[in-house]
Amino acid sequence: MPRPKRKEIKFTNESALSLMQEIYNECVEQRTTAIRIQNKMISFMKEAADMSLIGPVLKEQQKIIDSAIEKKLQLSKLLTSITTKSMGEGSGTNFISDDIKEKISELIQKSDDNDTTVNYKM
Repeated sequence: MPRPKRKEIKFTNESALSLMQEIYNECVEQRTTAIRIQNKMISFMKEAADMSLIGPVLKEQQKIIDSAIEKKLQLSKLLTSITTKSMGEGSGTNFISDDIKEKISELIQKSDDNDTTVNYKM
């Protein structure tokens, strides 16, 4: 029996950073796999007629690569925001504001591969 999903998440500075690291690692893995598949498909292409067969696969892999890059950019913006707020408020305080929680929630929703939508309270 699978573990039930959490409905409420308590964020601390460390948990937010570790979650962002997990999302980043997943993006890197997806991008690497997509590039590997794309390169393998290109190596199978012998003549121009093969492009009609390989084209859709290459297009789908490029979408995966682009989405991974977009997620990494969002993560870097989020980390910049967290770092800026932590510098302004000093260390030891909880600096995760509502806008940062909203962005993290969006990233969780985007990285969730299941079609079921789970709303988390943060």
